[in-house]
Amino acid sequence: MTIRHLLLSTLARRASNPNHLYAATSAIRSSSSLATSPSPPPPTAMIYDALAESVKSKLKQLETTDPRFLKYGSPHPTLTSHTHILSAPETRVTTLPNGLRIATESNFSSKTATVGVWIDAGSRFETDETNGTAHFLEHMIFKGTEKRTAQQLEEEIENMGGHLNAYTSREQTTYYAKVMDKDVNNALDILADILQNSKFDDDRISRERDVILREMEEVEGQTEEVIFDHLHATAFQYTPLGRTILGPAQNIKTITKDHLQNYIRTHYTAPRMVIAASGAVKHEEVVEQVKKLFTKLSTDSTTASQMVAKEPAAFTGSEVRMFDDDVPLAQFAVAFSGASWTDPDSIPLMVMQAMLGSWNKNSGGGKHMGSELVQRIAIDEIAESVMAFNTNYKDTGLFGVYAVAKPENLDDVAWAIMHEITKLVYRVSEADVIRARNQLKSSLLLHIDGTSPVAEDIGRQSQLSQTFVKEERCCCRLIDPFVEFLHHHYSHTAYSFDIVPLLTYGRRIPFAELFARIDAVDASTIKSVANKFLYDKDIAIAAMGPIQGLPDYNWFRRRTYWTRY
Repeated sequence: MTIRHLLLSTLARRASNPNHLYAATSAIRSSSSLATSPSPPPPTAMIYDALAESVKSKLKQLETTDPRFLKYGSPHPTLTSHTHILSAPETRVTTLPNGLRIATESNFSSKTATVGVWIDAGSRFETDETNGTAHFLEHMIFKGTEKRTAQQLEEEIENMGGHLNAYTSREQTTYYAKVMDKDVNNALDILADILQNSKFDDDRISRERDVILREMEEVEGQTEEVIFDHLHATAFQYTPLGRTILGPAQNIKTITKDHLQNYIRTHYTAPRMVIAASGAVKHEEVVEQVKKLFTKLSTDSTTASQMVAKEPAAFTGSEVRMFDDDVPLAQFAVAFSGASWTDPDSIPLMVMQAMLGSWNKNSGGGKHMGSELVQRIAIDEIAESVMAFNTNYKDTGLFGVYAVAKPENLDDVAWAIMHEITKLVYRVSEADVIRARNQLKSSLLLHIDGTSPVAEDIGRQSQLSQTFVKEERCCCRLIDPFVEFLHHHYSHTAYSFDIVPLLTYGRRIPFAELFARIDAVDASTIKSVANKFLYDKDIAIAAMGPIQGLPDYNWFRRRTYWTRY
């Protein structure tokens, strides 16, 4: 006790001196600690203790969830679709009780709109006796209804300043109109009227029969059309895809009103239709109009896929050659069996097509493009034009190259084509794949520029394949020049991923998802897919003109693989 008393008196004297203030304070704390027993620090004394307590409280809240929290989310993981986030602007889809689907993409900065009906029916769903009915029906649909005569129909479209168009392909038929924003409801009324109330007068049928026969004569003069019709005929012989869209002349002469009405009853059903609209449209208003107008459609639940399953397409390795020495240039197409729309390999095949490329001597394209096939063809000018093509159907496809050349150069052109196609199995550079991917993506974005291609993208979702195959026949009434350009260049020769959404995939593929699929393709993917579809596979060949110098079928078949020692 005496020592403690002396220590305290000494500290008190030092506290009177400012220099010893800190020492005095420390001494007092020391003395107080000596006087009392030590105790642990509080739980929040250290920062990591405070964080631990915070985490414990949050975990406790999760165990006893607040209903206000569950209003916006859940602590339990669930599968969620992000399509509406990836799609900008969003594509809204409504399915009516009868199976009819309505899809819209609104763009209120636009003053125009495109509305149309995309039908999962085409020449593939005909028989040998009725081949040509789908295209004939497309012509007759504009020839008057119970409410409008043909003249009134055309005058109504012209008075709106709109454009009415239609086309038929092997698997789809489309009727659509491009109008001002205030005329969307009128356009829907016209589309509903022509699809449900067409009259099909006998005199009109006879008159249109002559028009189609003249159209067939014109098509026979378009060698590109003829080549690809014959390519389908030989590749898919004895199957529905082998039939032409126009049909044989004998069928055109015998098609009657009963054939047309029966085709509508069988194939123009609500579950196989999509009403698509883009531009200055409101989804709710379009849905209400469709409910009021499209009331007479059949509700037969048979789908196009079920019909395809009954008569599937079968690829046959074969050739067809039409010799004609009266024309100066020879044309031929070499095709392999391709992928269907829903095949995961369809995207790599599109990239492979872009890698092979296209070139035309009369266009402004340079000779030193990235494609080695184009370089071989263009630098030595051994062909007038060359173009890779890739077309998809519900259960199969065609992948190959089409070329036009002088007779004396056919052997060189054939060697260059087969060498570059087969090389995809063995040697692929990453630089070529990146270039092709970039071309594919930019072509897609360039295609979706305007309300008409957007509506077509929604309705068909075609995809994004460079379908050069001449598979569509347009019956145009009051055609928009842009739409005519679109069909001629995009539906046949450009990337038209026709885009397979609602009719093929059941949804519209967002660009972000599609680009991710394209970017996932690398050199190893190209080799793998080429090995699956091209290596040592049968081919189909269609050729016409002065083709005596074109190598025979076995020569082409032998060059679908390389022999290595």
